[in-house]
Amino acid sequence: MKSIRLILVASLLIIMTSNVKAQYLHESWAGLNFYAKENAEYRADKKPVKAVFIGNSITQMWKYARPDFWKDNDYVCRGISGQTTPQMLSRFRPDVVELYPQVVVIHGGINDIAWNTGAYDFEYTLGCIKSMAEIARANGIQVVIASMLPSTEFPWRKEITGVAAKVAQLNGAMKEYCQKEGFTYLDYFSALVLNDGSQSMSKELTTDGVHVTPAGYEIMEKTVIPVVEKLLKK
Repeated sequence: MKSIRLILVASLLIIMTSNVKAQYLHESWAGLNFYAKENAEYRADKKPVKAVFIGNSITQMWKYARPDFWKDNDYVCRGISGQTTPQMLSRFRPDVVELYPQVVVIHGGINDIAWNTGAYDFEYTLGCIKSMAEIARANGIQVVIASMLPSTEFPWRKEITGVAAKVAQLNGAMKEYCQKEGFTYLDYFSALVLNDGSQSMSKELTTDGVHVTPAGYEIMEKTVIPVVEKLLKK
């Protein structure tokens, strides 16, 4: 039943994303106004923010699939469906820095590989992730960079090949960067990948080979909560 609910949510998000993308073209390519109301409320309340999760549809759908995760842990969701890392970078100040969180969890890159905003450029995508991390550090925010999830193809862009290799390359580069700079690397990939060498997720964990089911989110939660809470105690 939960899987059916998430599939329905995913379908609604596709419709919503189409409308949002049209709004981007008129107002903001990066969706700067998407969370404007919520951000203003946080700033007005001056409530301390423990952690902001910035990302794409995987992060946004998490809020609908597992609302208690956000409520119980007092985390803030700032995912926008379809977004690539340059879009996330463009809205990083209003959606992360100006909320003054203690921790930011950066999760992006898969839509870059999917050509959502143009041809994929490994160095450019990695550079956008590095820039977000370095902006956070400059503002006293502790950084977690999350790996992309296991993926081997895109249902909406089946012509794109070598997806698994590109995921592995970018994940490896993000891990190496974190080790070099002292940031935290969060390995969702290893927690979700099948042990059969396919570089994919099981049918119980994914709706389409890219997005996850509530069962997949449960695994992600068990992976991320200890990491964030450890940083919060520093």
